[in-house]
Amino acid sequence: MTFEDWVRPHLGAMARLAARLAPYADRDDVVQEALARAWLKRHQYDTARGTPAAWLLAITADQARKAARRFRGTTAEVPDGGVAAEWDARMDVRRAMRQLTDRQRLAIDCHYFVGLSTAETAAVMDCSVGTVKSTLADARLRLRTLLAVTG
Repeated sequence: MTFEDWVRPHLGAMARLAARLAPYADRDDVVQEALARAWLKRHQYDTARGTPAAWLLAITADQARKAARRFRGTTAEVPDGGVAAEWDARMDVRRAMRQLTDRQRLAIDCHYFVGLSTAETAAVMDCSVGTVKSTLADARLRLRTLLAVTG
């Protein structure tokens, strides 16, 4: 199997994670950097330590964090027209997400936005499944408080 065939099934998840973790950076550039890094480190992949998806997403998360650091302080433009209420809600969620720890944000992004299982999220985060479950529970509680969601 070629490297291209090996990574192709994971490109969508890599792009989604890059967009979540580095919203002001070019998602495709982040994925490209992750792929270049994966190519250079392909001999270090170990099937005993996780799936190809988890390995690639961990590299993507690292590259996205680097890209996000380069874009700190950048602000998005607020759209005009009838989408203001939806925009406000999204901004509330983004503001709340920024108040989570880096570890909580990564767990939320991997599990809920990229769609990884808790086991795959654990492999990306290099921790146990129990730690992921606990981190997700803590993050949900914190978000519930920050967004004043009841029930």
